Amino acid sequence: MRITAVESRRMKHMDHAGYSGRNDSSQACRQRRTVQIALTIACGALWLVPATDSSAAEPEVSIVWESGKDGYHTYRIPAVLTAANGDLLAFCEGRRNSARDHGNLDLLQKRSTDGGRTWSEQEVIHEEGGEEEITIGNPCPVLDRETGVLWMPFTRNNDHVFMMHSDDHGETWSEPADITQDVKRDDWGWYATGPGVGIQLTVGDHAGRLVIPCDHRSKEYDCGSHVIYSDDHGKTWTLSQNTVYPGSNECQVVELADGRLMLNSRMQNSRETGQRGVSFSDDGGETWSPLSQESGLKDPVVQASFLRLKLEPGQRGNVLLFSNPDVPQSVERGRRVDLTVRASFDEAETWPHARLLHPGPAAYSCLVALPEDNIGCLYEAGDENAYQTIRFARFNLDWLTGE
Repeated sequence: MRITAVESRRMKHMDHAGYSGRNDSSQACRQRRTVQIALTIACGALWLVPATDSSAAEPEVSIVWESGKDGYHTYRIPAVLTAANGDLLAFCEGRRNSARDHGNLDLLQKRSTDGGRTWSEQEVIHEEGGEEEITIGNPCPVLDRETGVLWMPFTRNNDHVFMMHSDDHGETWSEPADITQDVKRDDWGWYATGPGVGIQLTVGDHAGRLVIPCDHRSKEYDCGSHVIYSDDHGKTWTLSQNTVYPGSNECQVVELADGRLMLNSRMQNSRETGQRGVSFSDDGGETWSPLSQESGLKDPVVQASFLRLKLEPGQRGNVLLFSNPDVPQSVERGRRVDLTVRASFDEAETWPHARLLHPGPAAYSCLVALPEDNIGCLYEAGDENAYQTIRFARFNLDWLTGE
């Protein structure tokens, strides 16, 4: 690739759950990333363009946030979704003084009106305490397609849960409401919403329900996953009746063709086996099946993105997507490298299609469906470590399946 610059449009831990997330890159990774670099400085996002004209179907990649710039030491925990007006909204944590999960963290937003090709300047949509060490994070937005309202849950100091909303496509946000008493049990300590995105159900008795995946720590069983949901367009939120445990952690949820929900989770104690966890709900997320292992997906103990691209008639009408750092050496060494995107056409029974999106250090990611079988992915990646940048890649289903 060669790196050029395009002008943006202007507009008015230790890792999560206690994993250090070492991200040292290897010589082999660097050798695979042979690039032609022509760098021009401009007032906007960097745009990574394929190096040859023959690769028109290759992913287009823009740098949305770059650590060390615009007042923040590190940018982490990406989330992206499409607003009701078609704009793409990207969110992340802005970590002011270090890369740690705890400290002076703010919730940030950028907007794209051209499908992720260029991005606005960042906005702080919520912060507390000025220079105080108050942690605002874990964005997991969801769009209510019936009302057009965006809902944004987040956590304060990883133990209190808040919800705010926007009824103007993210131009402004409400004051946060503390919903901790409604969605957190008394014996839970750590609590995280997402990170990633929530969903709105489309079929069955619970069509219209908003569902947000979350995780927590309990005195009884350490790590676990759960969801919160709303049946009144976000006015009130309810905690699922049971939780998915033990060891289940950051998670994402999709709606299957038969109306069931599938929760796909990071497994906090699976560094040796590299397994993901799965659980199912047949009542819209109110109750969940016992946790089982997903044998078809490997994982170096990290957040992953899980998304339904579409559900339509036809051979390629039923598509689920999954992204995470996933290669055998990544799992074996517990390192976060080589961000890979996968596609399933049989409700996650098999994952026959996989493409390497970023060779080298990479960590958290968030997928988004774009028009005409296009796909977006907002992800953490870099050359020396996974937290150098947050990037957005545009690609299509044909590239992913090799057709």
